[in-house]
Amino acid sequence: MRNLILILAAVCFALVGNAMAFHDHGAAHCNGCHTMHNSEGGAPIDPDSPTGNDWLLKDATPSDVCLSCHATRSGAVFGADPLVPPSEKGGGNFVYLLEDNINDGHAGATNPIPGYQAGHSIDAPSKGVGPDGIIGQAPGGNFPASSLGCSSCHDPHGNPNFRMLYGVGSIQDGLYTFTQPAPIAEGLGLSGIESNSNHTAYQDGWSAWCGNCHGDFHNANGNLVHPSNEALGGTIANAYNLYNGTDDPYGGDQLTAYLASVPFEDLTNTVGSTAGPTGSGIVMCMTCHRAHATSAPNAGRWDFNVTLLHEDGVESGSYQIPDPYASLNQRSLCNKCHVKDYNDAPYVP
Repeated sequence: MRNLILILAAVCFALVGNAMAFHDHGAAHCNGCHTMHNSEGGAPIDPDSPTGNDWLLKDATPSDVCLSCHATRSGAVFGADPLVPPSEKGGGNFVYLLEDNINDGHAGATNPIPGYQAGHSIDAPSKGVGPDGIIGQAPGGNFPASSLGCSSCHDPHGNPNFRMLYGVGSIQDGLYTFTQPAPIAEGLGLSGIESNSNHTAYQDGWSAWCGNCHGDFHNANGNLVHPSNEALGGTIANAYNLYNGTDDPYGGDQLTAYLASVPFEDLTNTVGSTAGPTGSGIVMCMTCHRAHATSAPNAGRWDFNVTLLHEDGVESGSYQIPDPYASLNQRSLCNKCHVKDYNDAPYVP
């Protein structure tokens, strides 16, 4: 009887909220992803891998396994329809990889940019996507595109880092080695929706961590054009804080200037902070890009090829990335820091 009571107590403890979640800081539920014998009831777990795989996974690739839980729920990082994506949570969404065209620049309809250029082309056959067919390795580095998947960045067995991102060391069974530690941030819950007052709080180390695979973009003699991992400085920080859109480029207030579409890195950032940066705020890779994919080339937070944000999605027929200022006259969000749209001619329909 005593043992039964202990078992029931343990079950109750697991149900009331303090129990280890599926990945929290360790492997809590092995058979959620793995199968000992690659079969259930005499049939293969995954019909696409009838002979199993090297990791005894329940699906064809690591990303397929991750997406069996995280595609349309538990974060919804791969929605069902690229024209009706899940609510943005901060990292972007892999569903845009399914688009046939994301080119909204001039003559974009007749010069398509395929969806695999919308961000990180993960290998997930169950979702109809695979490795990048053109680029063989990470731009600015040598990580092999053929091996890119969810577990290239996230540790499926769990660790204490933000979003279980890898730190320094070997990843993917020794395929590659990270030399930079995991970045620091606070993030939304799995059901959260990004807004200017509820957003990922990027705090430290983001550009350096991206440099694990894209390092040449940080080398003085590499391909770097726009600074990253550098302080904004007083002039840019002041421009960011005053900018309130093309229609009101100098009417903003530092206390409410934060724009989730153009985030910055600062140790004092919180999920609910609304203040704009000081001169010590950092411009980073995530200022202009999202981690997964977007409805714009190169996982851009906005489409760098359009003049006015309302033009996004017109040429290509792809999802229109929302304009945070909701103005037909709104120009590129590069202006949040650089304010080059002052005195531009207003939009005339």
